[in-house]
Amino acid sequence: MPSTPAAELEPEPAVAAELFGDRLDLARQFTENLADQGELRGLIGPLELPRLWTRHVLNSAIAAPLFSGSVADVGSGAGLPGIVLAIARPDVQWTLIEPMERRTDWLSEQVDALGLDNVTVMRARGEDVGIEFDMVTARAVSALRTLVPVVAPLVRDGGEIALLKGQGAPAEIEAAQKALRKYKVSDVRVEVLGEGVLTETTRVVRGVVRAS
Repeated sequence: MPSTPAAELEPEPAVAAELFGDRLDLARQFTENLADQGELRGLIGPLELPRLWTRHVLNSAIAAPLFSGSVADVGSGAGLPGIVLAIARPDVQWTLIEPMERRTDWLSEQVDALGLDNVTVMRARGEDVGIEFDMVTARAVSALRTLVPVVAPLVRDGGEIALLKGQGAPAEIEAAQKALRKYKVSDVRVEVLGEGVLTETTRVVRGVVRAS
């Protein structure tokens, strides 16, 4: 019985050049590294290669203009969005927080291979970090009601959360009202990015964290 052919990496969409500019070669290298090693190292599933650019890399990169200052990516995993955003925004300082050793090994390898001097990799759970950042992001980590208690304490007074979410973002906000009040997250809204640019838009839940 013939074997099933291995999935092939999605061809690079033309819009990648627009989103990454003169950093496109680094984005290509990271995407190729993830395609080559991601499934083997348990970072991505076997069905992701044909949509790796569209669903993961560009889905992360489209949010790059939202960030400034110091940013933590909680549960960075394969580096989505953290590594992608660090490539797109070398002017921002990124801390990639990930509790699993095999994933922090991967992240550190990519930081070194890509020469990303604006990135720190931290092996820790978000709850145990004890550092404040200007902004905190996360992608595909958990529901908003369980994520807010982890990310909000990492944001300085007046800083922001900017969490990459799916189509259910408005319902997640509704279900997270108690946590949002407890952790003093206000001005919470969903921003849809990439309409008319990407084949799959990105939804970002944004909010401001106030100490009082």
